[in-house]
Amino acid sequence: MDKKIYLIGLNHRSAGVDIREKFALTNLTEFETGLLGACRLREVMALSTCNRVEILAIADEASCRGVDIPETVRRHWAACCQGPMEDLRQHTYVHEGLDAVTHLFCVAASLDSMVMGEPQILGQLKNAYRKAVEHGTAKVITNRLLHKAFSVAKRVRTETAIASSAVSISYAAVELAKKIFGELTGKSAMLIGAGEMAELAATHL
Repeated sequence: MDKKIYLIGLNHRSAGVDIREKFALTNLTEFETGLLGACRLREVMALSTCNRVEILAIADEASCRGVDIPETVRRHWAACCQGPMEDLRQHTYVHEGLDAVTHLFCVAASLDSMVMGEPQILGQLKNAYRKAVEHGTAKVITNRLLHKAFSVAKRVRTETAIASSAVSISYAAVELAKKIFGELTGKSAMLIGAGEMAELAATHL
């Protein structure tokens, strides 16, 4: 194979909330196009959610020989977020080749999520992929990988019981509140934040 596949990331298992917030990517397109210019890569796609930031990088084996691609990605990532490189080195994981593909499939199927089976990650991954395609940073190999990942995720959801009940971090939080406080009808709750998880929590209250 003349292409090398890397996946560099951090998630709820490898880093606390403070680190995940510090290295969240707010402008994926700017990050992806900047990384292509700064590194010997053919394709880049980044995913940034409240629980993970992951960068899928495709490089030509010949042109990246002798280049530490994960370290170059981390350097660009740290510069974009104005955070210390040492934090990224300490909290990021690196998957290469088949391991990177396997990890991507697990993420798409929500097998690597904080709440296994939650459906939000697949939508977030599809949105990140769509933006990368629109801006030309995702090409042939990324296209094949992501479409296969979407197919794997669909099979997992239809052929297993992983999605047999309403599952999300927000749903789990509301259910925990019910166990602690009893019936929530007539009670007031304050939601901090205006993101997708807060909106979902509001629908479950």
